[in-house]
Amino acid sequence: MKKAKLLLLFILNVLFISCGSNSDKNKSEFSLSFVSSKAEFQLGETIKVVVQNPKNKKIDSTSFYFETELLGTATSTPELEIPLNFEKLGNQKINAIVFSEGTADSLQIAIKIFNNKAPEIYTYNVINTYPHDIEAYTQGLEFFKDTLYESTGQYGTSSLRKTNFETGEVLKKIELSDQYFGEGLSILNGNIYQLTWKEGEGFIYNLKDLKKTGSFNFNNSKEGWGLCNDGKKFYKSDGTEKIWILNSETLAEENFIQPTTNKSISTQLNELEWVEGKIYANTYQKDGVAIINPKNGAIEGIINFKGLRDKVKQHPQLDVLNGIAYNPNTKKLYVTGKNWNKLFEVEIVKK
Repeated sequence: MKKAKLLLLFILNVLFISCGSNSDKNKSEFSLSFVSSKAEFQLGETIKVVVQNPKNKKIDSTSFYFETELLGTATSTPELEIPLNFEKLGNQKINAIVFSEGTADSLQIAIKIFNNKAPEIYTYNVINTYPHDIEAYTQGLEFFKDTLYESTGQYGTSSLRKTNFETGEVLKKIELSDQYFGEGLSILNGNIYQLTWKEGEGFIYNLKDLKKTGSFNFNNSKEGWGLCNDGKKFYKSDGTEKIWILNSETLAEENFIQPTTNKSISTQLNELEWVEGKIYANTYQKDGVAIINPKNGAIEGIINFKGLRDKVKQHPQLDVLNGIAYNPNTKKLYVTGKNWNKLFEVEIVKK
């Protein structure tokens, strides 16, 4: 099934790039448009797409696609009604292949799809407070069993750490070379995966001894920000509107979602954490953490952590909230920030 989908994607890409058998023409004689005047919609709406045919050429059939998914084929009338049921949100494209008089023309139209519900708003209660290294410019935070692993940033001081979260003790520390700025991390299949910021490279470590065993390159995104996994694949933020979906074996960025509310598409999502089937992502330099549906990118909730930064030691190097760690064994959630001297166990409460 996966190979068939990849083959279909390849065929569609060839058609959409080369304009099929019409590739020798400068411009298609057809165009694609919405029947309504708008190009922004919400989930649950039904849209109507039509092929404009100003020269009244004979059209044999038209196939409409969303990514590699065939939405439908029209024969006599080159138009299609499309219910937006569970498509990926954000900036998307609807593609069409028009078969006419022995040629195949590829058409494309941009569409912006928002969620049909506003995010639920949450606040927090502090349950427990633990020590945290005030020198740690926290970029990534993740539990394996009851041990907390942390990636820290800044050129010249970036590191990978194994810590005792209850005491704040750093049990082991691996320092990165000065040319690397450490970013998010995630743990899967006995390995730790750590991103770097602008270097286009990530590192792989053996979980048992933190020995570096390899590296990987970013093939689509230019930067590394946050990283988490669902046990089968990785999710990687890069500061743009995209959260990339990575193959867990090759680390290739194969697809992406775009975190989207009922009104806007989010950017600057930084540290990521997988929490009971959802992606938790903090917005860089903000107090909010988004709760994201990994299937379509819908931001289903926002946790407002306003005031938490006031509870740590105030000093010149104090920086923003960044660091979300969920312990699946205890079902407890922890947050901290860059150069914060405390790690907080928090309870999330609906407002």
